[in-house]
Amino acid sequence: MLLCRGMQASKNKNTGKLEPFYRLSVPKQKTSSEIINEARNVLRTLRTQRPFTPTENQRKLFGSRSSLAPQKRPPSVFSVHASSFDLAESRPVSGVRLSPLDFKPVLVSCAKDEDPSISLPKPAVDAAEVRKISSARACLFRRTSQGNVFPAKMVPPDQNEEKLDSEEPARMSNLCRSNDTCLTEQREYTPFNEESGQLICNEHSGSKLEREDVLKGTAGNFLFQRKGESDQMRKPGVGSLWPRSAGWKRRLAGLEDDTRVNESEEEKIFWHMKVLPILQELKSVEDKVENLCLACTKLYQALNEGDMLGKRFKRRSVLLKTLYKLVDIDSDPLCLKLAKIILSMKVDGKNLLNVCKLAFKICKNEKNDYIIQNDKLLDRLLEVLTTDDLQKNSEALLYCMGAIKFMSGNAVLLNEMVSKGAVEMLLQLMKQINNIKESDAYFSNLGHLLVQLTATLRNLADLPQARCQLICSGAVSELCVALEQRLNDKDVCTYIVRIFSKLSSYDDFCAALADCSRCYILFLALLSKHQKQQDLVIRIIFILGNLTAENNQAREQFFKEKGSLNTLISLFQTYHELDLNAEKWCHIRGREEEKQTKHPSEAEDVLIKLIRVLANLSIHPSVGAALAAAHRVVELLVTVLEYKSIDVCEELVINAATTINNLSFYKVKGSAVQDKKLHIAEMLLKLLMSNSMDGVVEAVRVFGNLSQYHEICDFIVQKKIYKFVIALLDAKNQDVCFSACGVLLNLTVDKDKRALLKEEGGIGKLVDCLRDFGPVDWQLACLICKTLWNYSENITSAASCFGEDTDTLLVLLTSLLDEELVQDYSLDRDLRDYHKRYWEREFKPVAEKLLDRIQSHHSFVPAVTITAF
Repeated sequence: MLLCRGMQASKNKNTGKLEPFYRLSVPKQKTSSEIINEARNVLRTLRTQRPFTPTENQRKLFGSRSSLAPQKRPPSVFSVHASSFDLAESRPVSGVRLSPLDFKPVLVSCAKDEDPSISLPKPAVDAAEVRKISSARACLFRRTSQGNVFPAKMVPPDQNEEKLDSEEPARMSNLCRSNDTCLTEQREYTPFNEESGQLICNEHSGSKLEREDVLKGTAGNFLFQRKGESDQMRKPGVGSLWPRSAGWKRRLAGLEDDTRVNESEEEKIFWHMKVLPILQELKSVEDKVENLCLACTKLYQALNEGDMLGKRFKRRSVLLKTLYKLVDIDSDPLCLKLAKIILSMKVDGKNLLNVCKLAFKICKNEKNDYIIQNDKLLDRLLEVLTTDDLQKNSEALLYCMGAIKFMSGNAVLLNEMVSKGAVEMLLQLMKQINNIKESDAYFSNLGHLLVQLTATLRNLADLPQARCQLICSGAVSELCVALEQRLNDKDVCTYIVRIFSKLSSYDDFCAALADCSRCYILFLALLSKHQKQQDLVIRIIFILGNLTAENNQAREQFFKEKGSLNTLISLFQTYHELDLNAEKWCHIRGREEEKQTKHPSEAEDVLIKLIRVLANLSIHPSVGAALAAAHRVVELLVTVLEYKSIDVCEELVINAATTINNLSFYKVKGSAVQDKKLHIAEMLLKLLMSNSMDGVVEAVRVFGNLSQYHEICDFIVQKKIYKFVIALLDAKNQDVCFSACGVLLNLTVDKDKRALLKEEGGIGKLVDCLRDFGPVDWQLACLICKTLWNYSENITSAASCFGEDTDTLLVLLTSLLDEELVQDYSLDRDLRDYHKRYWEREFKPVAEKLLDRIQSHHSFVPAVTITAF
């Protein structure tokens, strides 16, 4: 509503006092259409673009803008080799955990205690013979490790590829794994009775070098021999017994081997018929990578068909050992297939970490996105996120989440994530992280994981389906908890704020965020803590602008938070000084023309969005009144008009003028706008003279409120601004005409200024606006009638007052007062009802009185009619 200082009108029935016609009556209940239309007249919210986030040139675990030094974050570059994996973890899990056995084998030292059937090997006669035997044994073991001692067809169907469970020192655990398999195969062909029981040992003798040769192919310093086993049972030419299965200890104690998963006959057949031939293909390391990839594909299909994926698979160790060896081949397509199979085997611990690193390296290369789509690696990585042991697997989850983050940069994979329920999985993982207390040792490490998680959610927030899931899953609450706990981690805060920045542009999410009362406290805390972090500050300000754009409760709640106004003023001051210094620097270097062609600078962008928050807050009556009396706020807004040219940054200048216009509406004691009204008028004069039509309109709007004061009216006349305002009536634009009419309405309050309306053809232009916009904009039509009513207060003759426009005006008023004209069925019902109410309550009273005044001072009614508007 544009205000004026007073004008003649009819008496109020209750008070008997004269009331101006410009004062609009307020209905008891307003529709949304009423609120929108009235907001145009009085206070206006501001819109602005969402802050732009440039895309990283390279995929990294932590971007180049990370707040922490690289040494304080886990590395993005590392190497993964076959040796990185832990072979001990490859064994299948047990359904029952066994306690350690105290049994120790008894070494037979005397021949007299031996069973006669036992034949102990005799020591070599001399050192040369010892060396000869050792060399032969070492040669045999080397051949065994290469897999060429026994042909594939000799592999028995019931072979057990088991790791030897040795209690010897640690150096014994590094034996060549491939030897174990072949040695076990040989043992299976030795005819002995496994249930016969007693063990004896042969201790290797000879030099240190000879013992080392022996260790290359044996399980320890001692080889145990069962009762009844003789030299004739050994392979010819081999001077030592073949090592036994690790299960001998438990069998002696009368226990079954519970660390192994039972294998059915069908599984054995499937293994030998389908899986084992493929493993033989994979062992051909010299083969082409394409063939290895094809073999991996067949292997995964076979394992899936035989239900052999996962942990409870007897021959899992053999399979994993083979796959680990292939990791050293430098091929992303092959490593992708290996990672998929290894992850499907549900590895954990060190192996889970390394396979997640392997997946991370593959996903890091954007060129691999296509093969990743085809191989469904995403499914396996999402399964990793469902871990129950967050602390134990935190590092593995970090690289797993990093790989998923890289995938989310691809549109196809991003849509696939949503369809596979990634949003719910990520929120569940975030909930687990939020449950870790700050005092926990893992708290800091989980912050690294949270960076990857929130970065992925930021990408997911682009999709409508994901936004719906985020709202339904209570993402606002969890994100606020994470924000509260990680206020000191700028990277986490930035990603969460980016999520809010994206989603707060949508009404449904903005409403959910506004309902989370603690978000305002968190945003203020972040603004205070990271005041000079432009990328973080600008997004928080943008969010606050969205929250306060439509929600009156949000305006009040934010403003009532302790320190809210002081925080905004402090930010305004900080970025105003930064922008002012930048202006001076550009001026010194003569780059003003160059600046005009660019987007707003970082400081300007913050100021644009900060002023928008102030403008939106001022819509609330009590908040607006408080801001109007806040001298520092008004001073900073006026300063923007002083030093910033509209040609340099149009949006910033117009936003400042709009906010001043909103604040000028409030007539409060100690109003800073009222105190500075003349200075503001001088600054607005620059906008009127600019080439920006938006700037001109905004300046006229402000003059519409300020022209309530005598000093401003005199200023308008003195500077010939009224001529400019009258000229704007020709703009054929409703909003421009509306603003211009507001200024002219207030000018016609003063009797000595009414004659100015005739200059520049003002009466005719007002009649033209009434004809052009009257039937579609009853607010504008009402404002024109009020202006003409003020102008004609001392009328003696209609012809002398309105001149040649008298007859046209009479016909127009008569036509516009026809009730049938209001029934515009092209509008929706609410808007049509609003127009009818406004026509009845506001336009009709003043139009009827103006028509009656003109007719009473006119000698005849013209015979002219107007057929169209």
